[in-house]
Amino acid sequence: MKGRFCCSQAAPHGSGEVRLPAIFRFRPYAPVMQALQSVPLPAPRARGGLPLTDALERRRSTREYSYRPLPAQVLSDLLWAAFGINRPNGDRTAPYWRHVMVLDIYLAMPDGVWLYEPVTHTLVPHLQSDIRKETGTQDFVSSAPLEVIYVAHGERMTDVSPEDRRLYASVDSAFIGENIYLFCASENLGTVFRGSVDHAAVARLLKLPNEQFVTFAQTVGYPK
Repeated sequence: MKGRFCCSQAAPHGSGEVRLPAIFRFRPYAPVMQALQSVPLPAPRARGGLPLTDALERRRSTREYSYRPLPAQVLSDLLWAAFGINRPNGDRTAPYWRHVMVLDIYLAMPDGVWLYEPVTHTLVPHLQSDIRKETGTQDFVSSAPLEVIYVAHGERMTDVSPEDRRLYASVDSAFIGENIYLFCASENLGTVFRGSVDHAAVARLLKLPNEQFVTFAQTVGYPK
C-alpha cells in the first residue's frame, strides 16, 4: 500500500473489530492522563508501504511542522517501526547493544508524557505536563505534535565505563531514529533527530533515577 513503509493491518487479538478507548475516537492519540492507566494502541500494520529505496530517497530532516496531530493508527505504526517486536522471540525492529535492551522511548505530547511499552504495545502514563518546549532549543519543538525522548538505563551496562555507556546507548538511539526516519519518509511525515537537548534538565523533568540518562530527542509531525 502506497504511503507506508514496512508497515497491511495485522490481525487483532480475538475476533471482531479493534475497540479503542472512547477518547481515542475523538482525539487522535490522547487518552485521559488523569485515568493513570495504560492505553492499548491499535494493532500495528506490519506489511506493505514504500519500497526501501523509495523511502531512502525521500528521507530528510524537517524543521517546520503543522499543529496537525498524529492519528492513533499512525502513532501505533510509527512506534512499532521504531522499536516494536517483529519476531516471536521478542526481538525488535532495531538492533541493540549486546542483546541487552537499554533504551526506553518516552513520548512528549500535548496531553503529557507517555512511555511506550513494546511487549504489550501500549502507552503507559508518566507525566501530566506538556514538556515539549523543554526538549530542545528550536522553536518548532513546542508546536510539533510529538517529541520522542530516548532514555538509557545505565545500570544495565554493568561492565562498561560511564563514557562508553553513553556511546553505546547513543548508537542504539540512532538505530531507532533511522527507523523513524524511514517510516516518516514513507508516511509523508516530517522528523528530525536532535542532539540539541539539555539532557540533565529533561532527565529532571522526567524524574529519572540517577542511573538513567537522556541521549537524544526526535521531533515527529506533519510538515508545515
